[in-house]
Amino acid sequence: MASVPHIAVIGGGSTGAGIARDLSMRGLDVTLLEQGTLTHGTTGRMHGLLHSGGRYAVSDRASARECIEENRVLRDIASHCVELTGGLFVKRPEDSEEYFQEKLRGCEACGIPTEVVSGAEARSMEPHLATDVEKAISVPDGAVDPFRLVVANAASAKEHGARVETHSTVTDLLVEGGEVVGLGVEHASGPGKHVHGTEGGTEEIRVDHVVNATGAWAGRIGEMAGVDIAVRPSKGVMTIMNVRQVDTAINRCRPKGDADIIVPHETTVILGTTDEEVDDPEDYPEERWEVDTVIDTLSELVPMLQEARTIRSFWGVRPLYEPPGVGSEDPTDITRDYFLLDHEDRDDLPGMTTVVGGKFTTYRMMGEAVSDHVCGKFGINADCRTADVPLPGSEEFSVLRDYMDEFGLRSPIGRRSVERLGSRADDVLQTDGPNPTICACEGVTRAEVRDAIAGSGSDLNAVRIRTRASMGNCQGGFCCHRLASELHGDSATDDASYDESTARRAWDELLQERWKGQRHALWGEQLSQAMLNYALHATTQNRDQDPADGDDVDFDAFDGGPRASRSDPGVATDGGNRGD
Repeated sequence: MASVPHIAVIGGGSTGAGIARDLSMRGLDVTLLEQGTLTHGTTGRMHGLLHSGGRYAVSDRASARECIEENRVLRDIASHCVELTGGLFVKRPEDSEEYFQEKLRGCEACGIPTEVVSGAEARSMEPHLATDVEKAISVPDGAVDPFRLVVANAASAKEHGARVETHSTVTDLLVEGGEVVGLGVEHASGPGKHVHGTEGGTEEIRVDHVVNATGAWAGRIGEMAGVDIAVRPSKGVMTIMNVRQVDTAINRCRPKGDADIIVPHETTVILGTTDEEVDDPEDYPEERWEVDTVIDTLSELVPMLQEARTIRSFWGVRPLYEPPGVGSEDPTDITRDYFLLDHEDRDDLPGMTTVVGGKFTTYRMMGEAVSDHVCGKFGINADCRTADVPLPGSEEFSVLRDYMDEFGLRSPIGRRSVERLGSRADDVLQTDGPNPTICACEGVTRAEVRDAIAGSGSDLNAVRIRTRASMGNCQGGFCCHRLASELHGDSATDDASYDESTARRAWDELLQERWKGQRHALWGEQLSQAMLNYALHATTQNRDQDPADGDDVDFDAFDGGPRASRSDPGVATDGGNRGD
């Protein structure tokens, strides 16, 4: 064993990034491996609720207490990732008064602040609530940007010496003498795909310990070492609406079920969710009826949702875990608590620890528990500091007002840029060149895009999760080509530019990712938007590869305009048709 233990953390979601940050801050040598972009799995497919614990105050009080504790921590260390929306548990006439009171008692028992408000008071807070909402319980829920939060954790880990590898798939665990001693990794090839280490190909990494933080994929990693990790993946379908119909997180005050929450997030709201146990965490796409169910049911709380435009739907898989011998029939009955599996004690296999279960809100707490466990393995006495040290971008978040004045940021675009960047705004937004808006829907400027490219390489989906570019109402229809253009840059003057083939490949991947979430939302106004996007891409950019727009077209003559054709008597010089 080296003097400083080398720890491999598999999984670039919230838990893996949180563990990597914690361990690296304690002085360990850390390598974080993620098969796609950061947040590729469950983390990037959540509804964005920063839990107060209210949702679990009746059914799972241990989880509820963890949520309110971590809710307060994240408000402090990740202020630029959190919006203090507040939350309401609303009661309709058909909902149980007994359960309403039980919810109040549960919140009190878990230390969750509450206030009962009348239906009229709730509608004064949220005017679009249904008129038959009788009353509500106010709780300190919030909205959190999972992409920004995970990137901030990974950035912090790097600042403390960690190696962060995206697009790097673990293909094998190396077991020698009955102990895990390393892993085999396949790195995706292509410029910028893998900007923090080996460029493409395979690699064998020898380590002192492996942490399996792959969530719903934990069983696959376990199989590589010959151990059984019985994760029960549970699929949840969510739908994104085109505007913020509410500014408060709205929960249905009834026992857990499908379609019972509306979460405001940036310029949209996210409706959720369903709960269906599945076999494969990757091969279970949502179906149209699930989207319809979510919209129809939540329209009972906010009727205007019935007429709103759906811009996309998506699904995530919860990594639920049941200890052996429990055997719940219904996945909604499984605890949302997390479990740390020490494979040396459990399976007589030293060298590996797995963490499963839990929730996004408790990712930092899970990271602390795993890091305590790993440090204990090596006799390292180092305190956890992740609850006290702000994440990059969150330091002194009150300086936003100063930045607004300094940069003259009075427009919504300027304000949103500073809200995303937090205390990094000074470094990113101060630029000598033009700083036009690249993504109008989300208010993302060139400076932000280029900053994200510097950290993500040629992966435009990674740029997307850092900036939210292409995640607005048009779903990339008006900005994907602009992002690709920024990636290509000016090859004559820009050392950081990528060649045309790389930019086009990244463009294709971003368009495919944007299309994936729209397939089950194509009706009404959203169908019109999708057709507009198609027309823009197909006709102005030849995205459909129409052979009529192929080699027979003289693009040079066309691009040269009418002046270039004055010597041709058959071509008008004023852009019109030449008469006889």
